[in-house]
Amino acid sequence: MTNNLELLSSHVTHFIFFVFMASTVFHLKQRLNTIPPPWEVEAQYQRRTQSLTSSPPKGIWTVNVQGRLGNQMGEYATLYALAKMNGRRAYIPTQLHNTLAPIFKITLPVLHDAVVSKIPWKNYLLNDWMEERYRHIPGEYVRLTGYPCSWTFYHHLREEILQEFTLHDHVRQEAQTYLQTLQVNGSRPKTFVGVHVRRGDYVQLMPNVWKGVVAGRQYLQRALDWFRARYSSLIFVVTSNGMAWCQENIDASRGDVVFAGNGIEGSPAKDFALLTQCNHTIMTIGTFGIWAAYLAGGEVIYLANYTLPDSPFLRIFKPEATFLPEWMGIEADLSPLLKQ
Repeated sequence: MTNNLELLSSHVTHFIFFVFMASTVFHLKQRLNTIPPPWEVEAQYQRRTQSLTSSPPKGIWTVNVQGRLGNQMGEYATLYALAKMNGRRAYIPTQLHNTLAPIFKITLPVLHDAVVSKIPWKNYLLNDWMEERYRHIPGEYVRLTGYPCSWTFYHHLREEILQEFTLHDHVRQEAQTYLQTLQVNGSRPKTFVGVHVRRGDYVQLMPNVWKGVVAGRQYLQRALDWFRARYSSLIFVVTSNGMAWCQENIDASRGDVVFAGNGIEGSPAKDFALLTQCNHTIMTIGTFGIWAAYLAGGEVIYLANYTLPDSPFLRIFKPEATFLPEWMGIEADLSPLLKQ
């Protein structure tokens, strides 16, 4: 009797094991049937990728790219601020990315050319300065245009803008390494003042088109002396796209002026980094100097009233929206214009 029970128990155990294995194999085959083969997985991936590039996401804003580094920084910052203000997603064109990304740790995503051409953009023209109506810009696919270059667009987001325009480590380190080698009368200076002298095309453009002037020798002398009266151990780091003129017109006899940078407008990272790593700024005209001063912080001297009162430039440019209230202006010498 005992043997019969043991035999029966053995048969039941084998039967249960057989049912378990058969069930497992059946469900495993069912699961495997739901998994597509590798070639189908690749095809699904390709379809998803194609849909992302051919069908743009809803509600995206971008900006029209014009000008060089300073202008493009203004376009980036304005897009960043206005898109956020209007609750839209901001994307930058590849051209803007190619200018800014080698220098700064920018974070806005890139809108590739293949997508740009398929979007029904609504162009929205901006003045150089912020206006109340820009807080409620209609449209899902908006491309901001114009030459926005005013702190009034983005200054309420200053910390975020400074973060966006953080120099890459190697760019900052190159500038710092250079500054650390500088000496004044055998000792390391305690204060660095960046000086940006914009010349180039502005030398002809300002008097002939805008009824204005570029910075002259007198302005730069006054600006340097202003800092010399306030700091006992300092050095002026001059950058310019007209360095020969600077060397002839800036008094370096005290040993506290160094002519730095390379003035290459197509590759401005070196000059710009040097200026931003200084404590204070002297600028002349142009958005390059404005942005360098904005990022550097500290005390800033700028060229003020550099056009005649009837200049057409004043119809598109507001000094009070360009220069921060705490910056100090030194008036330009307009006498060369009056002699014409």
